[in-house]
Amino acid sequence: MKVVYVGKVIIHTLLLIILYQIGTWIHEFFDLTLPGSVIGMILLFVLLSTGLVKPSWVDQGALLLVKHLPLFFIPATVGIVSFLDLFTGSGLLLIVIIIISTALVIVISGHVSQWLVRKKELKHD
Repeated sequence: MKVVYVGKVIIHTLLLIILYQIGTWIHEFFDLTLPGSVIGMILLFVLLSTGLVKPSWVDQGALLLVKHLPLFFIPATVGIVSFLDLFTGSGLLLIVIIIISTALVIVISGHVSQWLVRKKELKHD
């Protein structure tokens, strides 16, 4: 039973990696400013929305990646610490930018989620 689970996780993760690679290829081929990883996520969204890919085909791999997501931030944090001298003169400005951008994300996410809930409620009425 454990072998079946491991096999599903590997296949699901491979499908996600393939979509990422396709997104990266599209980014490089068309010389887009949008990163390949974002293009891959858009492809996944479109495939899931159209039903060409079922959520059960990627759910176990996605859960594994999300479960270990904090580990993916370690290299970025180490990179920032390595180049700390670049941030020396603009530390206060960076803090202001982080606070403003975080507040914007919270407000916009709240409005979008409330709009989606209202839209869903109107659909059911």
